[in-house]
Formats: sequence, C-alpha cells, structure tokens
Amino acid sequence: MKEKEQITEEYQRWLSAADGDLAEQLVRMDAGQIEDAFYRDLAFGTGGLRGVIGPGTNRMNVYTVAKASQGLANYLKQHFAAPSVAIGYDSRIKSNVFAQVAAGVFAANGVKVHIWPQLMPVPMVSFATRYLSTSAGVMITASHNPSRYNGYKVYGPDGCQITAQAAAEILAEIEKLDIFEDVRQIDYEAGIKRGDIQFIQEDVYTAFVEAVKRQSVLYGEAVDRNVAIVYTPLNGAGLLPVTRTLREMGYTNITVVPEQEQPDGNFPTCPYPNPEIKEAMALGMEYAQKCGADLLLATDPDCDRVGIAVKDRKGDYELLTGNQTGLLLLDYLCSQRVKHGKMPEHPVMVKTIVTMDMAERIARHYGVETRNVLTGFKYVGEQIGALEQQGKADSYLFGFEESYGYLSGTYVRDKDGVNGAALICEMFSYYKTQGISLLEKLESLYQTYGYCLNTLHSYEFDGSAGSVKMQSIMASFRGGIRELGGKKVVKLLDYAQGLDGLPKSEVLKFLLEGNCSLVVRPSGTEPKLKLYISVSAADKESAEKAEAEIVRSAEQYL
Repeated sequence: MKEKEQITEEYQRWLSAADGDLAEQLVRMDAGQIEDAFYRDLAFGTGGLRGVIGPGTNRMNVYTVAKASQGLANYLKQHFAAPSVAIGYDSRIKSNVFAQVAAGVFAANGVKVHIWPQLMPVPMVSFATRYLSTSAGVMITASHNPSRYNGYKVYGPDGCQITAQAAAEILAEIEKLDIFEDVRQIDYEAGIKRGDIQFIQEDVYTAFVEAVKRQSVLYGEAVDRNVAIVYTPLNGAGLLPVTRTLREMGYTNITVVPEQEQPDGNFPTCPYPNPEIKEAMALGMEYAQKCGADLLLATDPDCDRVGIAVKDRKGDYELLTGNQTGLLLLDYLCSQRVKHGKMPEHPVMVKTIVTMDMAERIARHYGVETRNVLTGFKYVGEQIGALEQQGKADSYLFGFEESYGYLSGTYVRDKDGVNGAALICEMFSYYKTQGISLLEKLESLYQTYGYCLNTLHSYEFDGSAGSVKMQSIMASFRGGIRELGGKKVVKLLDYAQGLDGLPKSEVLKFLLEGNCSLVVRPSGTEPKLKLYISVSAADKESAEKAEAEIVRSAEQYL
C-alpha cells in the first residue's frame, strides 16, 4: 500500500500523462476516489488482473493492461525462442479495446499474436492456445462480476491458467516497468496490416465445437432431442458457440431470451450476470414458463459457467445449485461409461475443497478416484496436465466446482460452459426419455448417498480498509474456535501451511461433527470474504436448520 504522498504524486502524474476519457474522469475524482484508485497497483497473480474499470493504478484501463502485457511479453521472450500468444475477449465494457491494446503491445515486442475476430468464451482461448501451440493465452474478462469490472486472465502453453511460479516471474517483470515510459506498443490496425497480428481462423472454432461434441456419453443410444430449451447467454459470449453446438447435436427446439441475447457489457436486465444468483435467472425463467420449456440454461458473460432451472411437479421452475448439477453430471457420466464398458482403467474425478463432499461418495461407488484441489479451476487443469504427463490423460473423467464450473474432456484446461451446456442437455434428454426428471434423479441420489446441503455466503469489503478488515477476520477465525453452530470443531485445516501437497492458500476449513464443515476464504478476484457451509442431515429441513445455526455462529467473527 502506498503512502498519501505517493498517492498524490502518482495522481498528479496521471493527470499529466493520461488522455481521452481517463483524463476527464481523473479531473472529476474526489479525495476518496483518488485514494481507492491509487493506493496500490492492481494485483497480478495466477488469476491475472481483475478490477473496476477506470483511471488509476488500481483500476482496469488501457495503461494497466498495456503494462501487464509488456511484463508478460518480457517474460515470454525470456522463455520462448519464437513467442506467440492467443487472445480472446468477452462482451464486457472495453473488453475489445483492452484486447487490441494487449495485441499492440505484444506485436511491438516481437510476440506473434493470434486473436479471435469476435468475442468468444474463455474455454476457446484455452483451446486456441493448445491448438495453435502458442506460448501463452490472454482472455479479457471479469467472468461473472458486475458490469463495472473487467479483467485479464493469462494461460500457459498448456492452456491452463499460469502457475504461481510463472505469475511471480511475470509480476517481477511488470514491477520493473514505468507505466507511461517503459511500454512498447504499435497501433492495432497497423499490426494486422504487417501480419504481426492475425485473426484465428474458422477451422479452430470448428475444431473446438467438434471436441465438445465428442464428450457425449450416449454411445449411440437414442434420446428425445426435441426437448424445449430456453437459453440465455446473459448478454455475454456464449450465444454463438452454445447454440451452434446444441443444434449440431440435434437440439433444435431452442428459444434464446431476446433481451439477453446480444452482447452488452452493461447487462441491463441482470446487474449481477451470474447464474448462481436467482435475479440473473429470473427473466429466463419467465420465458421458460411462457414457452412451456423443459429446461432453462444460462451461461455467464465469458461462458465458462452454466446454471440451470428445471420444471417441478407443480409446473414451477427450480434452480439447481452448481453442486447439485455437478453431482447429477458425475453420476450420469459414470453410469453411462460403466453401462457401455467405456470406463477407463484408473478413472479420476477432480473437485475443489469447497465443492460438495457427497461427490466423493458417488465417485467411490463407481470406483473413481477423487482428487481434491484448491478453489480455482486452474488446479483442476493442473491435475489433467499431471495425468497427461504420465500418459494417463484418458483417466480423467470429470472436474467440477460448486460455482457452476464443469469440464468432462482434456481438450481445454479451464471450465467450459459450452461443454457444460451440451452435457446438461444430453443428460436431461436421456432421463426425460426414461420418464425421469432431474429433480427426481437428484432425490434418488440423496436416498442412495444421504441428504447433503451446501451453501455459499459472501460478504463485501471494498477498498483499502476492506482489505485490512478481511485480514483481521481471518486472524479471528484462527483464534482457537471450538464449536460452530452448536457443532464441535473436530479439526481445523489451515491451507496457508500448504496441506495435502497443495500450494499455500489463505483458506481455512473447519471439520465439524456429523459430517459438516465450514470453509472461510477471501476471494481471489473480488473484494469479498466467502463462507462455504456443508451439512449432512437426515432430511432437507434438518439440514437447513443446522446450516442457519452455523452461519449465525460464523457471522459473529465478521
């Protein structure tokens, strides 16, 4: 964090050097806004950059994007003889501008640029990085954050988000740079004319769609593909690849929510464009009701997450959690592979430590190994990479996280909303053909493996004061807590120490009696502290009561 004198000095420097709309915004800033925009440099880590759009060192703007790109270019030139990068962007405000700025910096530094000619989902950058054998990938996105945010994700040559070591090396290069004086850059259009910046071709797009279609586990079984589907890309990047993939798989009875169909970074009908949030799904559910649809699908703005709602016995639509959908997909994939003799010799399922533990019981039933990893799909991608290095890539069966991220193939190394949407439609059609709803199938899983409830509670702590407050809260949770919600703490797992061979991470997991748990972690991408509660109980009512008690108890430390 910078001292007040440093903040004032940097602000004055930006007033002199910045131009365009940023210059106008700088003049209008008050003292509080200046402090928040300049009290630190926007943090760069394994998730790249993410922040509010606007002027300042702690903001997403053309200068912070250019500086990060220069640091990454320097890193690539040190590690690759002929460095190259694949770039993609979503529908967010200034995403296309930031993508072009990054491309101009890379081109000026002798790094060959392959850029998608239109907005595309996150997984298609991971795919292009692998398919084109580039040295890195960059995606301009802030995932499911509100419209005032944008971000800059970096992928390694394996298509997986960069490792902690790579992030540290890139950060070291970024920190050497003066944001106004040390960045080399050429005009985007000039880079295209020179051939240093090239558009990614249609055959790469087609290869991605074909890879997703190959994840089907029907193996020739006939199902009713005329199910009525309502789909919303939430004004994001999913429209073209999701609808194309589903249609090529035979799902033609698709209605797209018109207000949320076209890309729009203002997200006018869903201020929080996150399929985890009921309000973001509300308009889609209205259309599902009007159309009498069997299934509602929603992908977030960068189309790496997918949420669903299904019709219940009363004709109302019920939203499924990421955990519930993940459990259904895991069981479907396993049962189909077993039935058709397609289960690999040593199958592996990967999930994050905050994802429902019931998944392990399902995996065990099918003889599948479970690997628990830290929060963040890059850790799932790393497990796929490790299997690949051992010549066992075919062992990878499925990876998922409670925040609506799924992947059933090794063609990318990030969660894939296109893959998730295709699998969900196939699973839904398969069970519907048998006269079984997804809610009925979920109930049968509970009867087999026991009822389990997982919830997530988020608490915002904005700005420099919020960052300090979160550190204080984490210290409080480390203060020898013996019980939560009337349940004894059996064990505290402090991942800051690097447990179970996992990297060190600011995460605490309280194992409570009765197969219950509480995970506490600051978000790596938002100014939020998150509580993940998992409760095993005899039934839903008992689980909800126990969950409420744990939440009340935990909130005392906030």
